[in-house]
Amino acid sequence: MTRKLFGTDGVRGTANTEPMTAETALRLGMAAGSHFTRGDHRHIVVIGKDTRLSGYLLEPALTAGFVSVGMDVILVGPLPTPAVAMLTRSLRADLGVMISASHNPYHDNGIKLFGPDGFKLSDEDERTIEERMDNGSEKFRVAPDLLGRVRRLDDAGGRYIEYAKTTFPRGLRLDGLKIVVDCANGAAYKVAPTVLWELGAEVVPMAVTPDGFNINRACGSLHTTALGEQVVAHGADLGIALDGDADRVVLCDETGREVDGDQLMALIGDLWHNSGQLRGGGVVATVMSNLGLERFLTSRGLILARTQVGDRYVLEQMRRDGFNVGGEQSGHIILSDHSTTGDGLVAALQVLAALVRSGRLASEMLRLFEPLPQLLRNVRVEGRVAADILAQDAVKAAIAAGEAKLVGQGRLLIRKSGTEPLIRVMAEGEDPALIDTVTADIVDSIRHAAA
Repeated sequence: MTRKLFGTDGVRGTANTEPMTAETALRLGMAAGSHFTRGDHRHIVVIGKDTRLSGYLLEPALTAGFVSVGMDVILVGPLPTPAVAMLTRSLRADLGVMISASHNPYHDNGIKLFGPDGFKLSDEDERTIEERMDNGSEKFRVAPDLLGRVRRLDDAGGRYIEYAKTTFPRGLRLDGLKIVVDCANGAAYKVAPTVLWELGAEVVPMAVTPDGFNINRACGSLHTTALGEQVVAHGADLGIALDGDADRVVLCDETGREVDGDQLMALIGDLWHNSGQLRGGGVVATVMSNLGLERFLTSRGLILARTQVGDRYVLEQMRRDGFNVGGEQSGHIILSDHSTTGDGLVAALQVLAALVRSGRLASEMLRLFEPLPQLLRNVRVEGRVAADILAQDAVKAAIAAGEAKLVGQGRLLIRKSGTEPLIRVMAEGEDPALIDTVTADIVDSIRHAAA
């Protein structure tokens, strides 16, 4: 059975429209709760969320589903995705849930599930949960005396703050550093500035007034223009941009120049290699990462292992082959010595530790390689099946022509998004004009096929 409900990062869609409805969330809670009810102990699920208005719709529906199958629910409110993963393990819970659509705008939402080990669920677990939903979640209801209970964990934010601080090297401080942190009006709007301040930094917070609608709006890791401007205006040493659920990070150096996930993986991988901390002989990244990263790591005697797009696939390879650094160009950085999922704040702390130890400027440290020209264009295909469009002869011909033009000069990647109704067209090569032409031709063919 293939997964129909779950994508590359949980379940996602437009709020109050299938599958992001209270009805489906209720059934999902019942199915997931029953799947993770194993043994005769009181079973626990931790539920966190970001700051979207629709969190008020999905949180009680999921809670009702879990309670109806006998699971106790711990509500932690707005917290980063990695905090939910951490608390799931720390509280010895059987399941963790994060209600978030990550970097998407407010009108979308999503549901991410974590197992008792704090890791995202396997494809097999997700398929089993879908089967239970399809076959009738109501069969898993328990007797009235076995219903679950619900409570709020008032110190959840404080627990994550202390955890994040433990990932920063002991004895090191951020005294004397001025840091602008953009919290995307999202899940980290309280905890991220607090962590940085408690470690000694002078903190300039941005996008920390969520109203249910402004999450990721002209702020956060996808929109760093304002962050760069604020870094320069305040004379800051570094800018940190998180996304809506704070599992990804993009930086700006003191000149306001953006630093993406590839550069962060290069820096952390190289530093950990030099200190003997790196495992696996290199870094795990996706097919989207720039060829410049691969060349840099090769020059250091390290490898770049590539996976399909999605941080869950990066983590699967890291666990399978013993790597402890991996991530995505978009800013999902997974440091498995510290976390079971991407953690934007923890990754930023590793960079800050390197800056403190070196005494150098961010612009001198965070550009370890020159990226090859890379162009990514998205084509929206609302109401159409992306696989059907990509199977059309005209589209296949345009892709084949593009690949022929790039032979020996670059690479081409065409894929459907796992989280949005998009087809993504990416070309990379030495010649910017050539990759622009190649992507334009393919995008035109896809748009024509989707019309």
